[in-house]
Amino acid sequence: MTDRQYVCIDLKSFYASVECIERNLDPMTTNLVVADPTRTEKTICLAVTPAMKALGVPGRCRVFEIPKNIEYIMAPPRMQLYIDYSSKIYEIYLKYISKDDIHVYSIDEVFIDVTDYLKMYNMTAKELGITIINDITNTTGITATCGIGTNLYLAKIALDITAKHVDDHIGILTEDSYKELLWDHKPITDFWRIGKGIAKQLENLGIYTMRDIANADENMLYRHFGIDAELMIDHAFGRETTLMSDIKAYKPSTNSITSGQVLGTDTNFSDGLLLVKEMIDLMCLDLVDKNMITDSVTLHISYSGRFNEKPAHGTTTLPITTSSAKQITKYVSQLYQRIVSPYMPIRRIGISFNNIIDEMYQQYDLFIDPADLEKEKKLQQAMLDIKHKFGKNAILKGMNLLEGAKTIERNSQIGGHKSGN
Repeated sequence: MTDRQYVCIDLKSFYASVECIERNLDPMTTNLVVADPTRTEKTICLAVTPAMKALGVPGRCRVFEIPKNIEYIMAPPRMQLYIDYSSKIYEIYLKYISKDDIHVYSIDEVFIDVTDYLKMYNMTAKELGITIINDITNTTGITATCGIGTNLYLAKIALDITAKHVDDHIGILTEDSYKELLWDHKPITDFWRIGKGIAKQLENLGIYTMRDIANADENMLYRHFGIDAELMIDHAFGRETTLMSDIKAYKPSTNSITSGQVLGTDTNFSDGLLLVKEMIDLMCLDLVDKNMITDSVTLHISYSGRFNEKPAHGTTTLPITTSSAKQITKYVSQLYQRIVSPYMPIRRIGISFNNIIDEMYQQYDLFIDPADLEKEKKLQQAMLDIKHKFGKNAILKGMNLLEGAKTIERNSQIGGHKSGN
């Protein structure tokens, strides 16, 4: 694996940097946070500028956690604007690299296999990485950093840890330098895929560093972490067997469509059911648009953090494979009534349509008239045509106008945040 070279590029404080550039401000010296001022002070900041981070403000804090003595600009999120910037930056990657060698990890981060380009450009991996990030800055104004490694994992760690401790913010790692520089690095949560929960379990085993994992009894690790121990051990030694070609060739064994929303205020049982019905209606339109159907739906309801109540979670199996909002709403409403507490305030709703398949495999039930399903589908298709032509709110249902409904508001959002102008 050591004969390959990977570059991992991150767009620094992306959302906040975009907002500064749009205002002709320098994100390195401007105090700005991206957060929705119409929500409560408990809302999470989507991003803060490097200037804010230099003052000790973490990147994903809540608004009320920002020290009162810091003056700053609050920029409402504009998700469509960030997508536009990200698309423009992706076009820059394509100037140098084929899409087959680029993996988009998130809106502000990519992995690139540069191995086969170094000879062509007569550059080292670092030189090519610098060329690309300089192009990003010159074209868009966004500052980028990068990590370089002999495998995907090392490129990510070089970006997340090593790049922060060198003047040019370009981190470089091999398996040998990884052991030399980072085996004793703390906290262990700085490493990819080790969150606070895993770190706590490791701590209970007397493990605090990657060196400790590398030297630990493997049987013990497998007993505690199961199959995940294999990846943990590989990463402790700086190994990663996955190649870019593996990522490109991967096809999930199961398909699903999910939707979720975090509610701004505590919501009662009946209003929660209304929101579930609205979400199902939109998700069914998505199925129709994709010519897909489902036979199983999972519902997850989290209650207000003021109560230490376990979330409600359950799955219902449909008697048919369908995209019918009428049929799916019926069975999910029954599930909701069965698993959700009528007395607990709701703060988060998640829905997943499972086992998504092509509608050509649609099956029918003896008690459901196929003609009714076809009639509803034609109505759904007509609604989609209107929405595509005139906007998502061009046609609505009566429930969308009820007090407590959210569809009209959500239709103007991207990823749960305002899309902007």
